Amino acid sequence: MSETGEALGKGADRAAELSSEPAGGPLRVLGRANSFNVRKVLWVCDEIGIPFVREDFGRGFKPTNTPEFLKLNLTGQVPVVIDGSLVMRESNTIVRYLAAKHRAIDLYPDDLGQRQAIEQWMDWVAYDITHALRGAFLGGQLKEAPYDHPWYVEQGQKELIHVIGLLDGHLADNGPYVMGDHFTIADIPMGLVVNRWFMISNLKRPHYAAIADYYELMTERPGFRKHGRNGLP
Repeated sequence: MSETGEALGKGADRAAELSSEPAGGPLRVLGRANSFNVRKVLWVCDEIGIPFVREDFGRGFKPTNTPEFLKLNLTGQVPVVIDGSLVMRESNTIVRYLAAKHRAIDLYPDDLGQRQAIEQWMDWVAYDITHALRGAFLGGQLKEAPYDHPWYVEQGQKELIHVIGLLDGHLADNGPYVMGDHFTIADIPMGLVVNRWFMISNLKRPHYAAIADYYELMTERPGFRKHGRNGLP
């Protein structure tokens, strides 16, 4: 894995070569294993049994702002996932792609209505919940500028408590999983959010019984123990 990562830094020619490699090899996941979004991909790979190699890119590892990496992902973010000649970014769409490609219909059914119901929860994480976490986690816990302004932290914490409360009500009425009685890919980003909810040290959390039950239910899954509730927020 590390040799492949070093090769990515050799220049644009190598980046182009990686993006056009033929199918047949293992999935390549570029991104540090402690990244929230990379962990989604690693978890779905373990759930489905997809072989992959992972290379350390991102904060504290190989940079993502080089011309070589930006040719793979113009946003300079992880994960980047390479499947044969296909180069992908955006973790939720990658999770959906992998589940669809590998026919994991128990996690991501063929029925378009059922897919829409799953995807609406994933997109809610990507927008409303992620917005709240910028203040509550990036600002309030990691003290990252510009999110660490006291007003922004306070607003993020209030909004996070609100949206987790909405999820608690949904799980209480319709759980135990996000989609009811079975695990789907909707539970992958949501499970990581709930893990982060319990890992934020300076948040005055209300007791949400359904959220607590959901956290323990997720912990029964080996993939969540490995990539979710593993000591990382």
